[in-house]
Amino acid sequence: MTQAERAELEKWIEIIYEKALEMGLDPFPVHFEVAPAHVIYELGAYALPARFSHWTFGRDYHVQKTMYEYGLTRIYELVFNANPSQAFLLDVNDMLAHKLVIAHVYGHSDFFKNNIYFEHTDRQMIERARLHGERLRGYELQYGPMEVERFLDSVLSIEEHIDSSIPTYGHPEKQPPSVHQEQIGKQDNFEDMLYLTEPKPKPVPPTRKIPPEPQKDILLFLRDYSKVLTDWQRDIISMVREEMTYFIPQIKTKIINEGWASFWHERILENLPLTADEHIMFRKMHSGVIQPGSRTSLNPYYVGYKILRSIERRWDGTGDMSDEERDWMDVEIRREPGQGMKKLFEVREQESDQTFLHKYLTEGLVKELDLYTYRVEENDGELVWVVDETDWRVVRNTLVDQMTNFGIPLLTVEDGDWEHRGELYVKHHYDGKPLDLQRATRCMRYMHNLWGRPVHIETVIDDEEVLLTFDGNNIGQRAL
Repeated sequence: MTQAERAELEKWIEIIYEKALEMGLDPFPVHFEVAPAHVIYELGAYALPARFSHWTFGRDYHVQKTMYEYGLTRIYELVFNANPSQAFLLDVNDMLAHKLVIAHVYGHSDFFKNNIYFEHTDRQMIERARLHGERLRGYELQYGPMEVERFLDSVLSIEEHIDSSIPTYGHPEKQPPSVHQEQIGKQDNFEDMLYLTEPKPKPVPPTRKIPPEPQKDILLFLRDYSKVLTDWQRDIISMVREEMTYFIPQIKTKIINEGWASFWHERILENLPLTADEHIMFRKMHSGVIQPGSRTSLNPYYVGYKILRSIERRWDGTGDMSDEERDWMDVEIRREPGQGMKKLFEVREQESDQTFLHKYLTEGLVKELDLYTYRVEENDGELVWVVDETDWRVVRNTLVDQMTNFGIPLLTVEDGDWEHRGELYVKHHYDGKPLDLQRATRCMRYMHNLWGRPVHIETVIDDEEVLLTFDGNNIGQRAL
């Protein structure tokens, strides 16, 4: 990028920021960098700059980069939730594409700052992840890269099984750090990093059940109660859990967040002094961002954008509504048109994907978005997709249900001393969707590594309650 191009880009960043404020957005300041595709995809694969290394991140990088090089995907934006936010622009994009991405990023930053699910987010997680990476590299030097990577394999296999309702940052019950944590803080000379990990709990009396109540946070339970983990291994679990807690709000709000950013990049660019040719090209790019998904996957940009547009029209009194929608819509709103934008900012502040879809995915939108559920059937020796369900309420409720516990099976630790043998008993809260047995057995092997004793999972297979067991060598199954 030439000096003149950089000056032009900086000018438009300022113009778009001022336009975003003028239109009611309240984003964090954003630091933009221009980078080549391989850097952006590396950052996307690692999910945070300067994060610790693991082979799965390299795998994801090569998948994304290959799809880009074959023209199967396009880079629209990469922005990290921080204060200030950090965003990356693709160096080969033209100025109009940069304008669209900049406006899109400001939409994301506004969402990060104002949505209630990000209330406890650690806005310094980028720096915290850098410190995590340094500590992990220190453990690699001390214990060997393969030993650390094997342990990370075990921890990352169950990283999503945390209690996302308990933030690790800004929690009112956070206690002072241990001596080891204070040493870390002094070495890094970064005062806000003193609370990198939570203190170990006080010893539990032998007569007390472990855990006292079923515990959803499997990572936290293993870190606190496993008898085979060393201090450095417990520290790694704390780091992984802390970073996963940072990602949870983004997982919970993927559709509404991308829809919000897409909604606002359109509004902002519509109000910029673009030429006629630029308006045409912008419309083409915008259509590429919000194109429909497939029968097997949703495009969150498209679905979120369409629902937000529908909300604006309905609360402005300009959108079509079914009789049922008129019945439950607030009478005061229908009596006072022009409330669309006010309602949109309320939605942005209060909703996750689950509540967003449940409240605002209407019958008309289900038909427009072709969101019927499908199943695969064999027809003349070929597998074909056929419509499985056409009732819009069932379709909506199915989508919402799939997002329960952000789409992963709900497991709780029921007993850490099952039958007084020190074995781990985990319950799968069956909701009609069976466990992926191949993945479940693999995770049981990893949990055995972390617990050091046999691991059991109670679940349902073919409508029968069963107990899966891994004893360190073999996987077993028996009816309950």
